[in-house]
Amino acid sequence: MNSVFKSVALIGKYMSKEVREQLLTLARFLADRGITVLVEEVTATRLNIEGYDTRSMQAIGADTELAVVIGGDGTMLMAARALGNYGIPLVGINRGHFGFLTDISSDVMLPTMARILEGEYTLEQRIMLCAEIERSGSIISKGRAFNDVVVSKGTTAKLIELEMTVDDQMVTHQRSDGMIVATPTGTTAYALSAGGPVVHPTMDAITIVPVCPHTLTSRPIIVSSGSHIRIQFTHGENARIQVDGLPYMELELGTLWTSSGTSAP
Repeated sequence: MNSVFKSVALIGKYMSKEVREQLLTLARFLADRGITVLVEEVTATRLNIEGYDTRSMQAIGADTELAVVIGGDGTMLMAARALGNYGIPLVGINRGHFGFLTDISSDVMLPTMARILEGEYTLEQRIMLCAEIERSGSIISKGRAFNDVVVSKGTTAKLIELEMTVDDQMVTHQRSDGMIVATPTGTTAYALSAGGPVVHPTMDAITIVPVCPHTLTSRPIIVSSGSHIRIQFTHGENARIQVDGLPYMELELGTLWTSSGTSAP
């Protein structure tokens, strides 16, 4: 069978033993069709995968035509952030608790992959957020988010005050538990729980959702993906920022968080 993809990388949820057999099944399936199979190096080490070439995430981005992620949405988020600059398509096979992003069931993995290899697929571009944290006029941290960036209160059960501008225009100064800035993909994650709208994943937009605002007039808003969003922590005992749910960073009063959108496969 002639495949539209000549090389495929496999990335697995290496904390799950069940993923190993599924990954090996898919690797054999691909190799039998003459496709070069590469296994992400941490996945190969943690799951004791042998007999296939291994690559770092950076090398996967440079050397392969397609990446298949076996796990849950968390594994897909990790892969998307790592490979976002390389423009290679990602396919998600669900072996986790949530499958918004990894939407191919493991029960139909092989027939679905066969159709993809024959060219029966639709390629979607997804927006990612570029985030920068500024303190005393200097950028102290940068990150990218496939789902969302969340500014929230810290360990105390007290509201914080946040000031937000969009493209240098004042939008709100609010007291709340925090604020979520989400990509269209991320509108089905934390932003949905906070009352935000569900936005079609291919839309060129960013959603901004307040978390428990202390006002009846504060509502979610949608802005262009090219917008420059600035959120400043102006009052409160402590606050923190998280990118795609990763370990948080503590914010100091006056700290600014800025964001703009980019596109990724």
